[in-house]
Amino acid sequence: MIRSLWIAKTGLDAQQTNLDAISNNLANANTAGFKSVRPMFEDLLYQTIRAPGANTEAQNVLATGLQIGAGSRVAATERLNTQGGLVSTGNSLDVAIQGNGYFQIQTPDGSFAYTRDGNFTKNSSGQMVTISGDLVAPGITLPSDTTSVTITADGRVQYTQQDITRVVTAGSINLVNFINPSGLASIGRNLFLETPTSGTPQQNLPGTNGLGVLVQGNIEQSNVNVAEELVNMIAAQRAYEINARAITASDQMLQKIGQL
Repeated sequence: MIRSLWIAKTGLDAQQTNLDAISNNLANANTAGFKSVRPMFEDLLYQTIRAPGANTEAQNVLATGLQIGAGSRVAATERLNTQGGLVSTGNSLDVAIQGNGYFQIQTPDGSFAYTRDGNFTKNSSGQMVTISGDLVAPGITLPSDTTSVTITADGRVQYTQQDITRVVTAGSINLVNFINPSGLASIGRNLFLETPTSGTPQQNLPGTNGLGVLVQGNIEQSNVNVAEELVNMIAAQRAYEINARAITASDQMLQKIGQL
């Protein structure tokens, strides 16, 4: 078999995965708190016919050697954790993070997940929850007769009640950060899980220990650059076409050999 057939096939697979990642970025261009993903490529094992530095028959040393590559693959996907733009919603329970950090969310099984999506609301018990119904840790409850809610930059959630003038503090929203945020595992619903490569969550008040501050009445938009993703899509399409053309050329060469 002509080696180029297999090499071009790996190129097709790599560019298909590249296009999958680009398509997912574009599909989430309007997803609150979404962080775009960049595929990372690597070349495959090489067949060494003559090793660089090997001795020749004349006792000379090969300067470059002869190695034939086996193609490429997508080795990983890197999440780009740059800040997304903030958009005002007018909803007092919406909160955006300006800077580093994640909200801690308690899932129905009692475990914790993490998100940048601060599109919060109340459930039937008055607890602050995500749009999927998961509790915002450490658990904040607002009475049914709440007339106004204030969320300060350092995370304090305060409210006033009907016919009561004093301000009551319901609790505080803490943020967590990780040594390697790119190592978090995405599980959908704008949630991430801790992994061995992300490190353990470090919880602190917003605005302390390198964490960002909270901005009430705002939502962090996706950091997807649509124009850049469209350019990447065109480049992936052209690379796919070139690899397909290499397969066609190899097939034509095989046909020529068969006609000899």
